[in-house]
Amino acid sequence: MPELNLSDYLSKSISKDSWKNAGFKKRAGVLIPLFSVYSKDSFGIGDLNDLKLVVDWAKLTSNSIVQLLPMNEVGALFCPYDALSSFALEPAYISLKDFRKLKDKKFNQVSDDPGHIDYAVKEEKLRLLWDVYLAQDLSQALDFEEFQRKNFYWLADFALFKVLKEHHQGKPWYEWEQGFKYRQPEALEEFRQDNIEKITFQMWLQWILFKQFKSSSAYAAGNNILIKGDLPVLVSRDSADVWSHLEFFKLDFAAGAPADMYAARGQRWGMPTYNWENIAKDGYRYIKEKLKYAAEFYNILRIDHVVGLFRIWSIPYHAPEANQGLNGVFDPLDEHLWNQHGRKILSILIENTRMLLCAEDLGVIPKCCTDTLLEFGIPGNDVQRWVKDWNIRHDFLLPQEYRQLAVAMLSTHDTTNWKAWWQYEAGTVDEALFRRKCNDHKIDFTKVSLKLFDPGLSLHGRLRWKKEIYTIDKLLWELGKHKEEVKDLIDLYENTYGEKEKLWKILGCSGAMTEAASDDLLAKIIQFILNSRAIFCINSIRDYLSLAGIFKGDPYQYRVNVPGTISPKNWSLRLPLSLEELLAHPLNKQIRKMISDSGRI
Repeated sequence: MPELNLSDYLSKSISKDSWKNAGFKKRAGVLIPLFSVYSKDSFGIGDLNDLKLVVDWAKLTSNSIVQLLPMNEVGALFCPYDALSSFALEPAYISLKDFRKLKDKKFNQVSDDPGHIDYAVKEEKLRLLWDVYLAQDLSQALDFEEFQRKNFYWLADFALFKVLKEHHQGKPWYEWEQGFKYRQPEALEEFRQDNIEKITFQMWLQWILFKQFKSSSAYAAGNNILIKGDLPVLVSRDSADVWSHLEFFKLDFAAGAPADMYAARGQRWGMPTYNWENIAKDGYRYIKEKLKYAAEFYNILRIDHVVGLFRIWSIPYHAPEANQGLNGVFDPLDEHLWNQHGRKILSILIENTRMLLCAEDLGVIPKCCTDTLLEFGIPGNDVQRWVKDWNIRHDFLLPQEYRQLAVAMLSTHDTTNWKAWWQYEAGTVDEALFRRKCNDHKIDFTKVSLKLFDPGLSLHGRLRWKKEIYTIDKLLWELGKHKEEVKDLIDLYENTYGEKEKLWKILGCSGAMTEAASDDLLAKIIQFILNSRAIFCINSIRDYLSLAGIFKGDPYQYRVNVPGTISPKNWSLRLPLSLEELLAHPLNKQIRKMISDSGRI
């Protein structure tokens, strides 16, 4: 689209007040999961005092945005997008430094893998904090009482939920005995009276988290750093939200995503979808309260899976899990309702917060969603590896072709880092997807794959095209099909064959293309994305630190999450150096110069 006078355009949008708060400036930022960092004062995991050191590093490198993953309390899988609450914060992030008797405590790392967190730290922290809590005299703690009063909408139910869950040995609420499962008042009141100390402890933990997070947020504001939070579009089926408000959720369905070129069977996330009709009947208070609490800490808020506000992929809850997302349908089913549905909810969000909203709009996005984000002044996401002309050039877009109203980035928490993408994924197709399409077209996958793909360069479920398949005619010859029969396979080929060579050329690299990404190549692509016309450019700390070879060995191992998998390596990646070491690293000057050269702040 033609160049906009962005400040003029945004100052007239429905989001104008939020933009005035944030400023109409091109900014650089960094995505740093708090669990990935640590300092000399940490207790096994990054904490809310460490966030101040993250702010120091951002300021030192000229990044003016620090983006966090969701900070809500997680369940057994430690997935921040499948949280126990949309409100309550994760107690593992409490800094023990604030407690005189605990500030010198050390956590003994039990794991044999220093590159990943040992989440046993959470239970050890809670054990220590329980002793601190018992020694407290809260009878005169007026600010604790005020915290409870202001957050009564969610806090009391959450604390009760946590203690009930412990009482049931961690079982999900839908497996509890009937009186607790269906919130019978007499059963709950009797349990509350018998467990008042434990329930108050849970509220006390949230109060401590609130105070510490507020302190770090204020520190960031004092250093002109914006904190960007993350609002998951869904919440865990086994959550205090669902247990407290059954009427707001469709428990007969599990949310997910339809099949695409990156997930052959689609995705099944498991969280229930929303009953928006009932949420609306309550005046959208559930949504408004989420925003009110998030605004205590954040300047900017990322709306996860924003397209789900227009239409969500809904899978019958009892459909075979092996089918992933194949059995789903869109809700609302009528495509003509999507625009009205999404616009209404986004309007509610914008009208009830001072935070600037950004949207994760990756995947197959209907035009009504894209148009609404632009109209409302909400930036979407432009991930470099997917920012292409998919229909004509089949090539990557240049920096000046990026969306102005976007957050540009090299990778996300769900993807490989950029060096791993270059080495293992660029110029490839998903093996499961290609196999399924072969079956659809009655093509012998085993036979043709040997002719089309290089086995030595096909790893991690990706198939790398052989260089010899350099025309569509050669592809059709090996497939034994006419062009009209396999248009979908031709589309896959055109958008993946020679990706590395195309990008190598765009970046102005000289000499023969290399299979592995050098530090120099990574520097070129970081400068490329920083130079884009997107108003924000937020890169992962993994990509920035990869500039100096800080991550050793195979880059593929350094992932925050592998979607569709359950693994102790998900949501546990730890940086190989402390925040103090990071603050003193010579790499910081290079990052600062790259951001300065791009004209961002």
